[in-house]
Amino acid sequence: MNDFIAPAAAWCAAIIEGIGIGAITLYAIYALFNAAIRILKKEEKDSIYQEVRQLLGRGILLGLEFLIASDIIYTVAVELTFETIGVLAIVVLIRTFLSLTLEVEMSGKWPWQMKQ
Repeated sequence: MNDFIAPAAAWCAAIIEGIGIGAITLYAIYALFNAAIRILKKEEKDSIYQEVRQLLGRGILLGLEFLIASDIIYTVAVELTFETIGVLAIVVLIRTFLSLTLEVEMSGKWPWQMKQ
């Protein structure tokens, strides 16, 4: 059974990782394209800058979620050792910290604070 699950999980992890990378890339391209159009329309630069930051932040957050999911799938289903679990824990901790700080940066509030 493991002869089937490990390769399938490795493929699934690679696909999900590609989706995460693609999400970050597409959001970045969209944010830059949108900013270029707004600059050509002579809109206010501060609002353009804020929107680019918001779009990039959303893209990075979405991409990080997919990358964390792919790391978990790969570690648990393909390469389950104490060393890989430790590395996964560190990677998830770093990515979670990045997600949290990006969320605070974008919204100005902690994620658990109620919307006001």
